[in-house]
Amino acid sequence: MAGGKGALGAAVGTVLAILFMGIGLYVLQWTAKSLPQLFQAMGLMLYVAQLLLLMIFVAIFKDTSLFNPKTFAISLVVATLVWMAAQARAHMKAKLFYVDPESAKSDKSEKTGPSS
Repeated sequence: MAGGKGALGAAVGTVLAILFMGIGLYVLQWTAKSLPQLFQAMGLMLYVAQLLLLMIFVAIFKDTSLFNPKTFAISLVVATLVWMAAQARAHMKAKLFYVDPESAKSDKSEKTGPSS
């Protein structure tokens, strides 16, 4: 309904959200591999930082004439919410081990349980 400027604003907002969230996912994966003790704190800090940066972008471009700022803001928020919902769903569907099966096999060198 906003024409070409609306489409451009929606495209810029979507690309910006995907870029921010993709970089955040990469940083979080790197943190999980190299500094696992900081993973939970880093995830929380990362999401807060991403949302603050996205709000700063909305504030900076609210009076732009390059594209429709309303469609930019709406697409940015929608793309961010869709990304977060997809991550939550992927986490719920992931098959995560509670115990590392490799370490359990190497630790059991003798029989356990009742002997007959």
